[in-house]
Amino acid sequence: MEAQPVSEKRALLKSVFGYEGFRPGQEQLIDALLQGRDAMGIMPTGAGKSVCYQVPGVVMDGLALVVSPLVSLMGDQVRALLDAGIRGAYLNSTLTPGQQSTVLRRALDGAYQIMYVAPERLADPRFLEFAQRAAIPLVAVDEAHCVSQWGQDFRPSYLKIMEFIDKLPKRPVLSAFPATATKEVRDDVIDILRLREPNVVTTGFDRPNLWFSVQAPKDRYATMKNYIE
Repeated sequence: MEAQPVSEKRALLKSVFGYEGFRPGQEQLIDALLQGRDAMGIMPTGAGKSVCYQVPGVVMDGLALVVSPLVSLMGDQVRALLDAGIRGAYLNSTLTPGQQSTVLRRALDGAYQIMYVAPERLADPRFLEFAQRAAIPLVAVDEAHCVSQWGQDFRPSYLKIMEFIDKLPKRPVLSAFPATATKEVRDDVIDILRLREPNVVTTGFDRPNLWFSVQAPKDRYATMKNYIE
């Protein structure tokens, strides 16, 4: 795939997402994807993984697909995109067949930049037919540890993502975003998703905004009241 311009990313980050700068690891992953290189971001919850594929998804021409097992959160993700002025959509079992048909039709007409799909959707013949007609420059696999750690027990369809990719007329850039991953899980994900010389970024798991503390107050009620206030 031809490299995409990376100059747009900072302007997009501020004007659309409202951030002044990138968090650790984000810019490296975004640059890799915009340059047509596969990538893997091993980042804790809250580290901003979604920006890593949303920014390239907006910059690239066509429809970026985000594979996510979290059906209950897809609506929230898409609403956030729409609020930011990004044309987003989701396709999952919460939509009626008629609504799904409308989404697919609008997607082919270029109405969306990013679409969230459940992994099971990739095996739907109707969705495959749609994907083979659509221009899909990027596929991001969220919660990618499901491919390895819980793949067969939790979401078996995660193990069939590459069957879908192989049936597309042109291989998109692939990215994988596990929340946490040991070296064994990381290597397994790279192998199963057949990532090509991916740019792998691990940001670490320290979250300075979270901490544990232990107290032994004499007056528990007063201490809790003061804390709440």
